[in-house]
Amino acid sequence: MKKIVFTGGGSAGHVLPNVALIHELQKDGVDLYYFGTNGIEKNLLSQTKIPFYTFSAPKLKRGFGFEEWKNNLALPKRFLTAVKQAKDGLKTVRPDLVFSKGGYVSLPVVFAAHSLGIRCITHESDLSPGLANRLAKNKCAKVLTAFPETADSFANGEYCGQPIRAELFGKSRSLARHSLADGTTRKVVLVFGGGSGSAALNEAVRKAAPELTKKYYVLHVCGKNNALQNQLSHYKQFEFIADMGMAYAAADVVVCRSGAGAAFECLALKKPTVFVPLEGQTRGDQWENATYFYKRGLCYLLPQKKLSRLCETVDKALADDGLRERLLTSGYASGTQAVLQAIRRELAKH
Repeated sequence: MKKIVFTGGGSAGHVLPNVALIHELQKDGVDLYYFGTNGIEKNLLSQTKIPFYTFSAPKLKRGFGFEEWKNNLALPKRFLTAVKQAKDGLKTVRPDLVFSKGGYVSLPVVFAAHSLGIRCITHESDLSPGLANRLAKNKCAKVLTAFPETADSFANGEYCGQPIRAELFGKSRSLARHSLADGTTRKVVLVFGGGSGSAALNEAVRKAAPELTKKYYVLHVCGKNNALQNQLSHYKQFEFIADMGMAYAAADVVVCRSGAGAAFECLALKKPTVFVPLEGQTRGDQWENATYFYKRGLCYLLPQKKLSRLCETVDKALADDGLRERLLTSGYASGTQAVLQAIRRELAKH
């Protein structure tokens, strides 16, 4: 029986696409394994019931302070340790293929697999390639991409689209509204800021909620331990929603960050969206993703420093019939099947 090791972590965006692929490959009778840290990937993979191998992966810290300098100075030694741990695990599993979703968690596994002669493929979700995939590209047979333009950045690039969990699609709008929004007949605004929430988005939506709830029903996913007491009508807080397919189904408009995972989910589900790109300790990938779709008339873009305009931007997105028409006719859909085909082609070469 063929064996595949998946890797990727550090954020939900580096894990949930893997979960989408794993759910499909479990139907093929392939032996699946996951290599990651004790971070978010271990929690999200628990639902799949596949063997999970834990190792420690060092992360580059962006910035020029003492803590960043101290962390980054120790990176080479910690990286070599991580590669050794990953190599020990790979020798035990002996997979036919390693599939990497990028991010710092994946890099030691790709380096270890390459040193053992194990075929690797990786996937890049962002418009501009991340550091891990730039370092891993020559150790992989293929670099699959979510954006067609990104594939041109790699000699071995192949455009496939973004893997998206099948369970996000086909949810009942009426059931979702009864379950999450008290059966409201109002327009529903869904706000979320990623797996751990966003302090900036949480603050902005709470300030805007008295105005927003005059007309709309607000579903606010604020992140673990971020919920605050609130008696406002037509406003509901959640630290976490396990079934995001239901949340999307209930929503008429979405306000969220523009990590590639969330961005492609909103586009595939044809949801009018206000993207608020993450700023600060970032390489700017969220801004690039949001700008790409904004230039094509497929979203609204609200810089974090202009979050005081949240209400008026939501109003514009909901009133924009052209936006809904462009979303419905856009070709963005789940790339899960295309990525699965690429994986199966590589398996067949073993």
